[in-house]
Amino acid sequence: MSNAEDTFISHLIEMRDRLLRAVIAVVVLFIVLFPWAQDLYALLAKPMLESLPQGGQMIATEVTTPFFVPIKVTMMTAFLLALPYVFYQAWAFVAPGLYQHEKRIGVPLVISSVILFLLGMAFAYFLVFPVVFGFIVGVAPEGVAVMTDIGKYLDFVMTLFLAFGITFEVPVAVVLLVKMGMVSIAKLREIRPYVVVGAFVVGAIFTPPDIISQFMLAIPMWILYELGIVVAAMITKPKPESDSDSEEQDPVYKPMSEAEMDAELDRIESDPAEAEPREPK
Repeated sequence: MSNAEDTFISHLIEMRDRLLRAVIAVVVLFIVLFPWAQDLYALLAKPMLESLPQGGQMIATEVTTPFFVPIKVTMMTAFLLALPYVFYQAWAFVAPGLYQHEKRIGVPLVISSVILFLLGMAFAYFLVFPVVFGFIVGVAPEGVAVMTDIGKYLDFVMTLFLAFGITFEVPVAVVLLVKMGMVSIAKLREIRPYVVVGAFVVGAIFTPPDIISQFMLAIPMWILYELGIVVAAMITKPKPESDSDSEEQDPVYKPMSEAEMDAELDRIESDPAEAEPREPK
């Protein structure tokens, strides 16, 4: 019992050390980026500012918002830059308890997860934001000046970043489901119509009420779902069906005929002391 307790405590200590290293990495990057906090927020606000009419600007409705919003943006940037190191610490903690084949698939999945999440954020920033903000400004009634609060703007873009980042993780989720045996590739192809409908429902929930941004979330989700099926089919090759052949070659699995069973029973009844089971032919 003491050995089990020592092992459990050692795992807790290692987990604490890994978490501490990850937090330190994020804090160090935050300190390094802090002098450019205003520039980072300006970069984040650029799609909105470019969509506003000439002379348009953003506003701050709370006293502390001009200070805390750039700080939040800097912290988010520091976390994104430290994300590979954070995932490495998580992997270093989990890897010793995995089998070799699990490690072989785990590393590509972790790396692809980070890359796909960042690609989703980039897709939202460079392609979706200009369309969404252009739509919002374009539908404003005449005489209404669009002046978005910087705190509300940050909440909005964070929601879209998260939505598109998670959307781009669809191939990883599909591959994991197939590798864990929870669903077959044939079943994934069978439920394709429901996935397409679900993609448009998700697009309607997480994007503004315009059809363009809804399509810009739903179509990539559908394409990435198809990509996940292709990748899963490539890495999960069907095993050769040789069970029937091996059963025919192995005499243990060949049943005795009725005549052989009668002969065996007669032999046992005639000399039960020396009777030994005979292997089936």
